[in-house]
Amino acid sequence: MPFNLSRRGFIGSAAALSAVPALARAASDKAAAPVPVNPLVKQRADAQVFRHDDGYYYLTGSVPEYDRLVLRRSKTIAGLSTAKEAVLWRHEASGPRSGYIWAPELHQIDGKWYMYFAAGPAGGGDDVFRIRTYAIVCEGPDPMSGKWSVAGELQTPWDSFNLDSTSFVHKGVRYFAWAQREPGIETNSNLYIARLESPLKPGEKVTRLTVPTLDWEVRGYKVAEAPAVLHRNGRLFMSYSASATDARYCLGLLTADENADLLDAKSWTKSPRPVFVSNEQTSVYGPGHNSFTVDEQGRDILVYHGRDYKEIQGDPLLNPDRHTRVQRLYYAADGTPDFGVPVGNGPMPERFISAASPQSLLAHDGIRLLGGNPTLAQTQFRQTPGRAGKQSVMLSPILMPEYYLVAKKDGSITLEKDSKSADFALRSQFVRLQDKGSDLVRFAAISAAGKALGLADGEIRLVGSRDTTAYWRAD
Repeated sequence: MPFNLSRRGFIGSAAALSAVPALARAASDKAAAPVPVNPLVKQRADAQVFRHDDGYYYLTGSVPEYDRLVLRRSKTIAGLSTAKEAVLWRHEASGPRSGYIWAPELHQIDGKWYMYFAAGPAGGGDDVFRIRTYAIVCEGPDPMSGKWSVAGELQTPWDSFNLDSTSFVHKGVRYFAWAQREPGIETNSNLYIARLESPLKPGEKVTRLTVPTLDWEVRGYKVAEAPAVLHRNGRLFMSYSASATDARYCLGLLTADENADLLDAKSWTKSPRPVFVSNEQTSVYGPGHNSFTVDEQGRDILVYHGRDYKEIQGDPLLNPDRHTRVQRLYYAADGTPDFGVPVGNGPMPERFISAASPQSLLAHDGIRLLGGNPTLAQTQFRQTPGRAGKQSVMLSPILMPEYYLVAKKDGSITLEKDSKSADFALRSQFVRLQDKGSDLVRFAAISAAGKALGLADGEIRLVGSRDTTAYWRAD
């Protein structure tokens, strides 16, 4: 709904915009990749996104019908939202692969494309959960257009429920990790790892990495599934999903030293608490079944699925609204991943580090703005288009999505809920400036000529637009 600024407000905003130097208006000298908007792809659960060395991002995931394997690709992460999707394979008319098709993952092994997936037979009853892991293989070099056929069934140690396979290479060795129900252990699934001798054959030494026993792993069901591996800061991190697939679904983390024996269960340490859970403030529920990739600048990205409402009618398995989502993955001072919270719907948020005080970030505590470094979520802000012309923007914290940064007449900055008034529309408008050749940004206030967001004595307030505390490094 458009806002009608008062004549006074309109004149002020127009003057502020006209005063912006042309060179400062550009976000950068080089066209930046478009900002991904969440949800990235609707109704694609169990999401895997990765950047291949051909320059494309590939995305696959479970479809609500659980009847086919799909793949799309794009030169950018944001482009995956609208990229054309190819159907690689459909479940069969009868037999062990005629029912549910779950959790595909695409991997290139020894120069050939394989897609692992879990499948069961049709027919109803408990038999539909006779889930086993299979792979299809592509005859050609292009996974989008090549001919795919069934390569066979994964040769796991037991003929029991198994799914969520992934593969990774570490120190020249290709490993395979998956979830399976082991006879004699009363859980729905545990996590296992082995070397991969061939695309469908793990090595003889199979290691049980973890069994769900903690309270956050056994809510609804006793589950450890969907492993995903990240190698950073001298360690291997294996995230996994736990509990039922409703709002209780969450991520845990296993950690091993990069030089450790990965087939020794003692090399891996389990996080005592979940590292990624539902968040009512951002309205994302049941975040899980993740993968990792990097953005166009090489920064780590967390990929996962989640719903944007809590209560589910009927069986969560049959609910179609697990959407693929993405967000930046940050790291704590000790080098471990800081997953933060699911950032919610809308453009992917940023963080802003003070150029004058690099230990201070634009942050908030409730409606109070401050410079500091509290929790990750308190330093994440979403930029959206403003209401005073195409150059204007508004900033909103992810934890308070209906609130925006507003400049008060005394120069202080606070968070206010959108009142839909012309006064609010004026005071919440800023112009994002970036000088040519600089990686620093400023946010000039439209309501106060010559002023910009700055850091003064630990507080966020308006300062002179060229004051050193008005410069921020966007992260």
